[in-house]
This record gives sequence, structure tokens and C-alpha cells, in this order.
Amino acid sequence: MVSLVTGGAGFLGSHLVDRLLRDGNDVIIVDNLSTGNLSNIEAAIQTKRCTFVFCDVAKPASTLRAELAGGLRGRQLSRIYHLASPASPEAYGNAPWETMAVNSVGTMSLIDAALEHGARFLYASTSEIYGDPLVHPQPETYFGNVDPIGERACYDEGKRFGEAAVSVAARSRGLDARIVRFFNCYGPRLSPADGRLIPALHQASSTNRPLPIHGTGLQTRSMTYVADAIDLLTLIMERSFAKLQPVNIGSDDERSVLEIAETFARVAGIELIIENLPARPSDPQRRKPDLQLARSLGWAPATTLEDGLRATLDWLQFVSPAYV
Repeated sequence: MVSLVTGGAGFLGSHLVDRLLRDGNDVIIVDNLSTGNLSNIEAAIQTKRCTFVFCDVAKPASTLRAELAGGLRGRQLSRIYHLASPASPEAYGNAPWETMAVNSVGTMSLIDAALEHGARFLYASTSEIYGDPLVHPQPETYFGNVDPIGERACYDEGKRFGEAAVSVAARSRGLDARIVRFFNCYGPRLSPADGRLIPALHQASSTNRPLPIHGTGLQTRSMTYVADAIDLLTLIMERSFAKLQPVNIGSDDERSVLEIAETFARVAGIELIIENLPARPSDPQRRKPDLQLARSLGWAPATTLEDGLRATLDWLQFVSPAYV
């Protein structure tokens, strides 16, 4: 089986590539390295069953087809995992147009590729499509509370458009599709400069600075360890569904940002000293997935926040300063 992974040099994408190789797939990684890192996929490339294509997928289908041809080498794709997109507020804040493009033009072009190859297609969406939710916890049936012209709209609405494109292609063009919505994933290979909560806490602690907390710190998150997320992601890709049904990928261990910082300090063995920073624009105040659908598939999150933080800190403390 040949699988294509866009964003495969990134945090989530590289862990997915490793899992696919372990399961016997040949893998084509497509990444423009805007937020990915080649060091994430060095071991994958060395297997000789993994091909890297430097490419921005946010191009018309005909252009993308030509750019992928060298990596395909005439092979037929069986699976396409579309994970390419900036994902942290800093990353998409610095590249808002590119974020919109990869989730709109890129998604539509990759759908065309999937239909051309008869490949199954999975779109990686996000809990951000729920915005600052008025329903708690958030089930997949909730339509969200999103500001379409807010500072986060490039990501929130970009992902919502991507979901819409997948759903239209599934209904009108026969696309064999899956949609997943990730909740606050963390783990090894997160860039120290990523800017999201866990890397930000680590950067502060490693330079003996107070731990940064945006807003009150009472806003909640449900942190999802990467191995658990990839377990469910691959399960969903291979599971048959009667109709297109987005699936939440997350943990239902909801904690305030302050509680997460306290746990981080305890695991890291440092004193808890907080630096209060202004709230991020449109920052969701509560975030917890309804996992009934995920659990009905025979999956459950297996990694505690404490164990996940230990593994993440073990990796972060040895990462090269050149890693970004």
C-alpha cells in the first residue's frame, strides 16, 4: 500500500509516517518545511520505503499532479492523509494567507488526486472549528461559535472550509473520505519555538523564566498525547463508515491552563512561578471533546498528562538548538 502524507515532516505528520512504515506501507511525504523539520523524518527516509517531496500543496490540481509525479514514480496511491497546515497561533498568525490556501486550494487539489487514484482521503481538521464553544463538551454534531473575520479566522475558517470541501466531494463525487478533529496534541517533536502551551512552558523553564500564562489561566484544555492521537487516526482511516462522520481525537481529561502549568512544574521539578500575559485574541475559554464516537470504535486515550509530559520533556531537553 502506498500512502501520501502532506505535512509529513511536521509534528503529527512525522509520527503518522513512522506508524505507516511500521504497518508495512510505502510512504510519500509532501512538505514545504514551513513548520516541518527534516530531522523528524531522517529515520523514515533511511528505511528506503519513504520518499520526500518538497512541495507546497496549495496549487491547482494539474500543477500539483506534475510536482508529485517524481515521488509517485508511476505508483498508485491507496491513502492520502492531508495534515499540511500551520497549527499554532504563532505559525498561522505569521502566515494567514498560506494557512487559508493550504486548507482550501490544497484540500481541493488533493481531493482531485484522491479521486484520480481511487484513494481513501483523510482530512485533519481541528477543535478550533468549534471556536469559543457554547456547548460543552463538544460533540461532532456541534456547529461551533466562530468569528469569521477574527484574528484566528485564517485557521478556524480555513479548516471549516476544508471540511466542507471534503463533505461536498463525498456526497457529489464519490470520495471515500474521513475527517478528524484534533484537540491540543503534544509530545516529542513539537518545536520548542512552536508557541503553544507545552513548548512555551518548556522554553520559559529552560531559561529560568516564569511560566507564561495568557489571560486568567482558568480557560481549559484537554491535552492529547501524540501516540494516542495517531492510534485513533489510523484506526479511523481503516474503519468503514456508513456516511461521512467527523471524529474528535482528544482526551477528556479537562484541566485549566493553570492546572496544566502546575503539573508541568511538578513533572519538571521546578518551582511554580507564573507570569501573567494578555489573553490571546478569541482564545476559547473551554475545550473538551465529547469522545462517545471515538470510544465506540474501541479506542480510549491511554496516556496520562503526567506521563505524556515526562516523555515530551525528555525529548525537549535533548533537542538541538537548531531545531525549529
